[in-house]
Amino acid sequence: MTPPSTRALSTTLLLALLALPACRDPAQVAAQQAAIEQGKAAMAYWENKCKTVAGEKIYRKVEGVEGILLLKVRPKASDREWYDRNFPGAAFSRERQADEYIESFLGYEHGSTGPADRGYINSTPSHEPGYSYVDVIDEKDGTRYRYTVRRERDLKAKTEWWNVFLDRDPAPDPAPRYAVTYEDHVIAEERALGVASSTLKVIDTQNNEVLAERTVYAVTGGFDARSSTPPWLVAKVCPIQSGGASTETRLFADQVLIPARAEPK
Repeated sequence: MTPPSTRALSTTLLLALLALPACRDPAQVAAQQAAIEQGKAAMAYWENKCKTVAGEKIYRKVEGVEGILLLKVRPKASDREWYDRNFPGAAFSRERQADEYIESFLGYEHGSTGPADRGYINSTPSHEPGYSYVDVIDEKDGTRYRYTVRRERDLKAKTEWWNVFLDRDPAPDPAPRYAVTYEDHVIAEERALGVASSTLKVIDTQNNEVLAERTVYAVTGGFDARSSTPPWLVAKVCPIQSGGASTETRLFADQVLIPARAEPK
């Protein structure tokens, strides 16, 4: 049976074809027909990957983890990358970047009703904490730095509000045993269709064991600089992360490396 999303797409494309004016230039008609066929091929490819490859695999969990090592940090991105068909991080375009990416691992979770329905991450203390610290190796100087969050109540605010500061200091030895990283895939055949993929990995660095991995596929189109919305920001993604795409890596990592429970500070 044809999936509903595919049937809906086919109907939309057929209506678009029927709407073409009979007097249109043959070259324009041919170009639009080619675009429609490419769109159909892209959706079919994406749906197949969603069924056969995308998803997460958790091989082993670790309880009571205080801190982790981030082997990579999502770099800053903007329209230049989000309009680029070959942007490496396209499958995670809506995720937080740079310091905000690091801070997401140190935040608290709110509104969760269970493992299948994750909540949102922010800096307000709750009884669902993130990690106490995150180590990152600076690409410029090769130094491993430890990031922690300092929270101070804003006494001027009318409601309870916290000022959040991300502190960075040279990290003590030893480095955290458990690490989180990602591998962005730039595969020419996929990118030609407007499809991107990426894999998150959680690793035990002591024995180089992969504890878990999550592979994501995204599909989009319309790589036209005149478009008002960057295509990768409106891509369809599978699997969908409950709790939001902006903290997807954190919400995956903490299912595997369970943060140590502590009273909010």
